[in-house]
Amino acid sequence: MIWRRSGEQPCRNRTKWLERARHEDSPVKITIAAVGRIKAGPEKVLWDQYARRLTWPLALKEVEERNPLKPAKLKQKEAELLLSAVPSGACIVALDKAGKAYSSRNLAAQFDRWMNDGPSDIAFVIGGAEGLDKSILDQAALKLAMGAMTWPHMLARVMLIEQIYRAQCILGNHPYHK
Repeated sequence: MIWRRSGEQPCRNRTKWLERARHEDSPVKITIAAVGRIKAGPEKVLWDQYARRLTWPLALKEVEERNPLKPAKLKQKEAELLLSAVPSGACIVALDKAGKAYSSRNLAAQFDRWMNDGPSDIAFVIGGAEGLDKSILDQAALKLAMGAMTWPHMLARVMLIEQIYRAQCILGNHPYHK
């Protein structure tokens, strides 16, 4: 990995760790494409907190269908909007209740694989109230579940960015993950 030196001890000073971890030529760029717009509130505060901590390049692309549509048509339209927000050639990771639940360490190991010999763009896709359309699920390289419970979509975003930050800390040997 580019920013992890072999044999390095955990950095107890967060500022030094961030300087060491931050780099211009990140091996991977992360996009989170999600239905709906995050508004001011506790979820936005948490999102901003983790986005500031994260040193890997991250873009949040929010989409929204404003026309009232029947559920099946809405799901299809949201899929079109989400796919248009995903960078061309990106590895698509669909958040789906039927997906595989990863531990934090397993997700970090997946990021390590992506960074070392995988795609340069990874796009996490979060659907709307009706879930993700089959067209997205069929294109997804990975279907990721956040457990068996149902979570509010805005909270799911925060949980996802926290897990991405945690993966960064695990790979960087930072003490955040204990």
